[in-house]
Amino acid sequence: MALAEQQHDDAETRAAGSSFYVAMRILPRAQRQAMFEIYSFCREVDDIADDPGERSGRRERLQAWRKDIDALYAGTPPRHLHGLAEAVQQFGMRKDDFLGVIDGMEMDVTGDIRAPDDATLDLYCDRVASAVGRLSVKVFGMNESDGLSLAHHLGRALQLSNILRDIDEDASIGRLYLSRDVLKSAGIETSDPDQAINHPAIGKACALIAVRAREHFRQANAIMDRTPRAAVRAPRIMGEAYKSILDALEARGFTAPREKVKLSKPYLLWILARYAIV
Repeated sequence: MALAEQQHDDAETRAAGSSFYVAMRILPRAQRQAMFEIYSFCREVDDIADDPGERSGRRERLQAWRKDIDALYAGTPPRHLHGLAEAVQQFGMRKDDFLGVIDGMEMDVTGDIRAPDDATLDLYCDRVASAVGRLSVKVFGMNESDGLSLAHHLGRALQLSNILRDIDEDASIGRLYLSRDVLKSAGIETSDPDQAINHPAIGKACALIAVRAREHFRQANAIMDRTPRAAVRAPRIMGEAYKSILDALEARGFTAPREKVKLSKPYLLWILARYAIV
């Protein structure tokens, strides 16, 4: 099996059972292939960001990815990116967005993020989530203006929901993505991950992030409501899945102990059935 084919199959295997997998399987073959190429790229650089190894080595690996993306856009992609190169050529994805994703991962590599200010948190969300959205809307075939707006809002909504879902997991590796502005508004002065997530006021801080996520979901829905249904089936499914996660998180509450929230496969299939038909 060719390296590019193996990479694509690995991406599908790792995504199987996730809301991403469910959403992407409804796409026509060319779009589906392109989205799994994007997913594979994102997983590769995300794994570097989360690797517990030396920071210098991880920075070098991210730099190697930058060189690979440069080569791809120069017309000489390395062998493992031939599939991605075909997707870029077919759908016109922008180089800056791939590099933006790498920049976001480097924010985690340079130093563990702990209670960034609001501007830094928003920049992080833009790089690791909305940049992926900007790549994706090219594949979905949305018009430029609405596509960029959807990527902005849905990307942030998904990432903020992820942050709320994963606060325990992130704290276990020394990270705290809740902004210091939000923490201070809730009366939490520490940026220590363990102390912050076990503070009595953590529920108030998380609720403020949830409000932001819901506003981004609202604006994303407004964009999708005015867009031809066929172009937004996949992002609709992703949005509904993550809104359901946010609903479950708020129903559970954010004070410790926090039971892990995960959508069941039957519920994901129900969402699929609701939005898959044009």
